[in-house]
Amino acid sequence: MMDQITKIKSNQIQPVYFAFGTESFFQEQLKNRLIKTVLDGDKTNLSLYDLEETPIQEVLADAETFPFFGERKLIFASNASFVKTKPDKAPFDHNLTYLQEYLENPPEYSVLLIIAPYEKLDERKKVTKQLKKLAYSVDCQSVKEKDARTWIQSLVKSYGIHIDQEAMEILEAEVSNNIQLLQSEIEKLALFVGENGTVTKEIAQQLVSHTPTTTSIALVDAVMKGSIQEAIQIYQDLEKMNEDPIAMIGLLAYQFRMILRVKQLKKKGYSQFQIQKNIGAHPYVIKVAMAREARLSEERLSYIICQLADADAKMKQGLMEKGLAFELLLMDLV
Repeated sequence: MMDQITKIKSNQIQPVYFAFGTESFFQEQLKNRLIKTVLDGDKTNLSLYDLEETPIQEVLADAETFPFFGERKLIFASNASFVKTKPDKAPFDHNLTYLQEYLENPPEYSVLLIIAPYEKLDERKKVTKQLKKLAYSVDCQSVKEKDARTWIQSLVKSYGIHIDQEAMEILEAEVSNNIQLLQSEIEKLALFVGENGTVTKEIAQQLVSHTPTTTSIALVDAVMKGSIQEAIQIYQDLEKMNEDPIAMIGLLAYQFRMILRVKQLKKKGYSQFQIQKNIGAHPYVIKVAMAREARLSEERLSYIICQLADADAKMKQGLMEKGLAFELLLMDLV
């Protein structure tokens, strides 16, 4: 995706683009860059179509009409459901023969972007093959976990800053599955450290928006340190995030079960990579669990998990007010 944006920035414009995938952030980045480069930011010659409301032949007729103002026109055609296995129902038919003819000989004065915001395309369809062969394909699928680090590094570089390994892991664990949020968080970090600045673990912990999962990691740390004041403060932060005490118990139970599972696998001689592959959790979560497991015996972990299960049962049966039950649980664990 970044390669396509870079090429557009350098004015290497293709007559037809075919963007497919569910990541709306990528689609918006592509559209904004095309508007800026093709039209110099002027939307006079920009046409927007929804292919659930307009047949493709009307879109192409517009694309073949010479622009009234300026040298080029830009056309966005979204929801190209005709590349799906089961196209969405519409009161008209798309003339796909016309589309093929257009793809083979597009006019020089128009740039057409066809968007298929779907997770899967029907690769067997002739129209899908034609679009991928004759148009310039742009993959807008959501970023997979294995590719998250590459995206973080690319965004960090674009902001002219540096990032420590541990800070990178925090970003991966917190927001790597949301590219739009990821960019927002990196922009915030860049403003804080300034150009050529370095984002450290401490800075990332302070500034990166926390999810309930990683906040529960901090809560586990407070329990292990025996700091009831810190544990209660984190609990109150979770409350502000509208987390239900029952959900919080689930998060804590997940973390302690993770530590126990890591401890058992490590005892069998598994490496960190083998443990991560076996459990299937985020590498950062596994790394944190491995750092903790030596500080807790299996007996202590089993006791904590039993206490969590007992508190969960009391809450669900209405035997105790949820907030009070959770605070008493924390005092017992600490």
